[in-house]
Amino acid sequence: MKVFITGGAGYIGSHMALSLLDQGHDVVILDDLSTGSKNLIPSKAIFIEGNISNLDLVNKILTEHKFDAVAHFAGSIQVEESIYDPVKYYQNNTVNTLRFVNLLSKSKTKKLVFSSTAAVYDISKNIIIKENNRLNPLNPYGSSKQMCEKIIQDISKSSELKFFILRYFNVAGADLKMRSGQISENSTHLIKVCVECALQKRKLVEVYGNDYDTQDGTCVRDFIHISDLISGHILALQHLIDGGNSDICNLGYGIGLSVSEVIQKVKDVSGNNFLVKIGNKREGDNPYVVADCNKIKSKYKWQPLHNDIETIIKTSLNWEKSLLV
Repeated sequence: MKVFITGGAGYIGSHMALSLLDQGHDVVILDDLSTGSKNLIPSKAIFIEGNISNLDLVNKILTEHKFDAVAHFAGSIQVEESIYDPVKYYQNNTVNTLRFVNLLSKSKTKKLVFSSTAAVYDISKNIIIKENNRLNPLNPYGSSKQMCEKIIQDISKSSELKFFILRYFNVAGADLKMRSGQISENSTHLIKVCVECALQKRKLVEVYGNDYDTQDGTCVRDFIHISDLISGHILALQHLIDGGNSDICNLGYGIGLSVSEVIQKVKDVSGNNFLVKIGNKREGDNPYVVADCNKIKSKYKWQPLHNDIETIIKTSLNWEKSLLV
């Protein structure tokens, strides 16, 4: 297949490109490099620098290439930033996706895999989250993604567009061959922050609140290895290309680990102790976010291969070490 990847120079998009290329498929990447890096773009991919908001450029790409499907990763992703700069998130995520998907629906490429998030869900009160759980985002990031989902669904009803929306839980780890990983400066991803502390690239980890209604008072998250996340995308793409109907699935492991547990795991795996500071709660943080991923397992035969927090941490550590060289 030939796939158009938006945001393909970023953490998740680059892993998607690598996986498709590894399987012999063709890839065209569009990325404005605002948060992505040329260093993450596979050499076999066709790379075009630009933003999805440039509809003339997008239309040119769609016209010149005969794509089987689009994987849409481009967007802003930091919860905390979205609270103090909501306009950026509604512009980059919602408005740009509206215009992009509208153009897509009128093109010859009518199959879309969309990168969404567990942040679209309401507070789950220590219950694992199914796809039909109530949607009620706690922050502008989640709201911007929920709006994207609704836009995609509504446009599909009035066109021939088919979609597969994947709601991510906490993505972490790195490519097993060390070809890609997280590169963002001032990252807010817990495991990356901890790994940077273990390698003395940061002074401390700040825990945002320790009096939540969880087993140890810190927030609980479902951490999924990037390679397993991407295997879910490949299944979604194949489903659409084979003529399958539109769908929405969670991507996680169904296992909750608290912030404190993850910090201790990184200390154990790395063999390094580091400073931990208890700070104030952050606005927009959901106490308990764990996936029910039975749908994608049973309906699409998704089989995660790296469902192990130590593997996630080890690949993160190895990737971070490679950046020091």
